[in-house]
Amino acid sequence: MTRSVSAEDVRALRRFNRYFTRRIGALDDHYLGQDRPLGEARLLFEIGDGASLRELRGRLGLDAGYLSRMVRALQAQGLVRVSVPAEDSRLRVAELTPAGRVEVEEQNRRADALAEGLLGSLDERRRGELTAAERLLRLAAITVESVDGTSRDARDCLAGYAADIDARFPEGFDPAALVRPDEVSGDSGAFLVAYEEGRPMGCGALRRLAPDTGEIRHVWVRPEARRLGLARRILDGLERAAVARGYGVVRLDTHAVLTEAQAMYRACGYTEIPRYDDNVYAAHWFEKRLPARRWTGGGSARK
Repeated sequence: MTRSVSAEDVRALRRFNRYFTRRIGALDDHYLGQDRPLGEARLLFEIGDGASLRELRGRLGLDAGYLSRMVRALQAQGLVRVSVPAEDSRLRVAELTPAGRVEVEEQNRRADALAEGLLGSLDERRRGELTAAERLLRLAAITVESVDGTSRDARDCLAGYAADIDARFPEGFDPAALVRPDEVSGDSGAFLVAYEEGRPMGCGALRRLAPDTGEIRHVWVRPEARRLGLARRILDGLERAAVARGYGVVRLDTHAVLTEAQAMYRACGYTEIPRYDDNVYAAHWFEKRLPARRWTGGGSARK
């Protein structure tokens, strides 16, 4: 859902963008004082231990032709080599040469020095505020979208969820307990996926429990996207999807070891109730009554 934003907030964010791009040298051809523009420097960083050009296009949101030209320029400078893996002749994989690794190490040293110089002028409290602001900017850029329950992104997220909780639950977890695609599609249910720069970073499911009651399942966020507030974003989206489908109540359950999930549900207005299902993994059951409002967000689901 897009919320109303004040003109002053927009101006403040644009001022920050202008300041920081100038401060780090993104406006000239010598990013961080090195003899290359920001685009090439970022590409070297992203190649890291090796990445396919397909992966780099998706990660950086670059046009294929523009990416190829940058890669060729870095090849000509002896910083990158490109190969075709034997197992998939359709891929082209970029790797750093020894000279490229030296370049990235120096880039990281200069970037760290710049960051330390900026942070060193702030006390501990303000440094914490700046770190929190970075998390908020990242959260703001993540989208939460409705997808088809049979889609690859939905199944990949559920596989990640199952592997994660299998490692955390003392008794393990059987993937057969996951929701079925037909339960989280159409008028009765929904499946939401959070995307960061095109990559699925979390999910949540809604299915029908009773004519006026929905059940929220599998709210999950990848480890690298935790502590951003993303789980709450997904939960809010599922509640709105429930309202759109005419549910006045949503319920959910959780395992005893998931104490952080229990705390989030309570903070979001859920009340603990007696057992309502036969889920062998559940130790706590929650319910929330939803306001009578109409959901205007969303859109067609991804396939």
